[in-house]
Amino acid sequence: MPLLNDVKTAARVIRNLVTSRANRREMEKVSRRQPKLAPGSIKIALYFADTQVNLYQVRQWYAPLAELAKTWPTVIISRAPSSALVMVDESPVPVTYVRTVIELEEFIAEQDLHVVLYANQNAKNFQMFRYGRMWHVFINHGESDKMYMTTNQFKAYDYSLVAGEAARDRLRRKLWDFDVEGRTMMIGRPQADHLDGTLPFTPDSRTVVLYSPTWEGDRDAAAYGSVSTHGVALTAALLASDAHRLIYRPHPRTGVLDPETRKANETIIAAIRSANSKDPLAQHVFDDGPELGWQLGAADVAISDVSAMVYDRLATGKPLVVTRPVSGDAEIDDDGYLGQAEWLTVSEAPDVVRVVDRVLHDKAALERLGFWVHRHFGDTAPGAATARFNAAIRQLMNDWDRFAAQHPDDVNSHDVGDDDETEGDD
Repeated sequence: MPLLNDVKTAARVIRNLVTSRANRREMEKVSRRQPKLAPGSIKIALYFADTQVNLYQVRQWYAPLAELAKTWPTVIISRAPSSALVMVDESPVPVTYVRTVIELEEFIAEQDLHVVLYANQNAKNFQMFRYGRMWHVFINHGESDKMYMTTNQFKAYDYSLVAGEAARDRLRRKLWDFDVEGRTMMIGRPQADHLDGTLPFTPDSRTVVLYSPTWEGDRDAAAYGSVSTHGVALTAALLASDAHRLIYRPHPRTGVLDPETRKANETIIAAIRSANSKDPLAQHVFDDGPELGWQLGAADVAISDVSAMVYDRLATGKPLVVTRPVSGDAEIDDDGYLGQAEWLTVSEAPDVVRVVDRVLHDKAALERLGFWVHRHFGDTAPGAATARFNAAIRQLMNDWDRFAAQHPDDVNSHDVGDDDETEGDD
């Protein structure tokens, strides 16, 4: 068995290597056909070093980036060819593929970057941190109460754009000697101003329920995924109801590590297909598309695991239910919203229809929801978060100008010394 596992691992590595090289060659062809960026034109960049599987982290920033680009020339820097190939076609702002550190240095020397944004904590972010004549700003890929939201890596950035007071409270509790007020800016959830997209069903009298579980996680402390525990039972109950419509949107990494989760996911997808074949008017949806927006806006009730999806939904101000992790090791921050959330335990999963109907009409639950919406996101009126995001960037741009005026001789200097030539991987 160990020998078989070694052979499978070797085969997977070889397949990935072949795919990576093919993606790289294709992206190099695409890059040659792209319009060249004018030297000195780019002021803002979102740096994304991850592969295609994590594109969801940057896709949610497309619309806010497009708004920024109306004022300041903006680009996405991609270090992985698989991601770059996709983003070139779908991103509303230009995408530049930068494979090596030398190419990264050349890009920086040619452009006039003032602000660099980061949507995740990829280790290759440090290859960009080397450059000191620009602001390095963590924008994250969501608001949540996962332990990821209080990592000491926040200290690596000049500033972090956070959703609201709840995020600041988390950082105050968890991080030693971190200037929360000085190094964070509250912007709400600008993505919530862009919950658009074409509905794949015709609205009717059915109650629409979005079930958007996270993946299984790579360790017990992060085992928040509910697909293999709650998922099959709760989706079966909703599919059996002629008063409800299910939208199932699993995390892109669902089942990558756990065979049981992978099997449960396949069972749910097959059940949706079967339910629709029996009743075409039901119009249940399995959604694995790149767009995230219409799902959150269209659902009357959302069911999610402990993840950023809870807070994506919370930003809409509409009812939601959170699945209670089975693993006793899964860390839950009960000091914030999760301490008063509407929970769904494993034993309640078959009775999910009753739970959904209750949270839709329970006055006390709706009042608690309103309190936490404001606590996490502040003003959620249409356009308010986008205005705060743009204002934060404007402040950073103005601060850059002020520092540049005080240090005119070194603004264009990016001499950081020798470093190893490191490729962007796929």
